[in-house]
Amino acid sequence: MTAAVGSGAAGSALSAVRAIDRAVLGVNRAFMIAALAAMAVMVFVSVSLRYLTDDAILWAEELSRYLMIWLCLIGVGPVLRLGGHVAVDNLHVAVPPLAARVLRVVVVAIMAGFALYMAWAGLGYVARSWRQTTPVLHIPFAYVAMAVPIGFSLSVWHLLMILAPYVRDGSFETSDDLNPEEASAA
Repeated sequence: MTAAVGSGAAGSALSAVRAIDRAVLGVNRAFMIAALAAMAVMVFVSVSLRYLTDDAILWAEELSRYLMIWLCLIGVGPVLRLGGHVAVDNLHVAVPPLAARVLRVVVVAIMAGFALYMAWAGLGYVARSWRQTTPVLHIPFAYVAMAVPIGFSLSVWHLLMILAPYVRDGSFETSDDLNPEEASAA
């Protein structure tokens, strides 16, 4: 968020939102890093054991698959903040500034509506998944399905955190860790 911190109650509320946002983003990133690291270690160890001993960790492939689902859905929001998703932006750069802002508001409304719908539909999916268990781990599939409502709810949060600068001038956050333009060119 780039707005200047004001004084009084509005400034305190904005400071509180920023603190919550830093915490949400930090936990989001930490989970993504931990999930990716766990997947890499499990797959490496399982494949190594398969070749060295003709035996493998039976649950590693299944758990890695479920962590990948979580990683993808939890990663939607942080990637959105950086403008890293595929987008067609020809129209809003070709029209006058006011029309571009209106188009960006429409884009935000569509994205928010889709994410809220997916979060709501995901809750129904979770509710229907408690009795189904995974083949190897024998845990309720609802734990895997929770990635949908949690991931899309977090994406709404992240969308709200970039709303003002995106609508104003189409800008996203920047990061020292990732440049979406460089990543897409590689």
